[in-house]
Amino acid sequence: MKEECMADEQNLDNQTPEGQEPAQATAAEDLAARVQSLEEQLAAAQDQSLRVAAELQNIRRRAEQDVEKAHKFALEKFAGDLLAVADSLERGLELSKPDDEAVKSVREGLELTLKLLLDTLARHQLTQIDPHGEPFNPEHHQAMAMEESTHAEPGSVLKVFQKGYLLNGRLLRPAMVVVSKAPADVPPSIDEKA
Repeated sequence: MKEECMADEQNLDNQTPEGQEPAQATAAEDLAARVQSLEEQLAAAQDQSLRVAAELQNIRRRAEQDVEKAHKFALEKFAGDLLAVADSLERGLELSKPDDEAVKSVREGLELTLKLLLDTLARHQLTQIDPHGEPFNPEHHQAMAMEESTHAEPGSVLKVFQKGYLLNGRLLRPAMVVVSKAPADVPPSIDEKA
């Protein structure tokens, strides 16, 4: 009986640690799960913080670009309205004869006024496009007509109806031009056939 008691005590001794091990294991698993959950929450919060910081930086950059464009192109509408004045002065010069003494002083006044206007526009980064003789550029020129020409390269500007303008490198108004094309082959005349 004594042996049975000892065996029961050993069983009890063996059961006690076994009974405690599952409790400790469960507590350790709960702590590990809690730590993992907190680490995931921390990673998500850090990711969200980085995204918010990046979005804020993008908003600042866009705002700076918008302000820069507003400063750069604020004169766009006003400058566009002034182009009609420059066109009128140029038309007046084209229609007046340089050798006519009756309009010589008026012509000089028109030339000086046009020069003053163009210089003022240039100070505000508004540049004139006068493509006479240059190759046709569809980004800066608007072809109004095509004309056969034997003395000009095909695709070059023969005439300029209206000069174009750039504001800070951006097209404000295209130049309206006549573009040259190669002459069509003329069928031989009757005299050439004989």
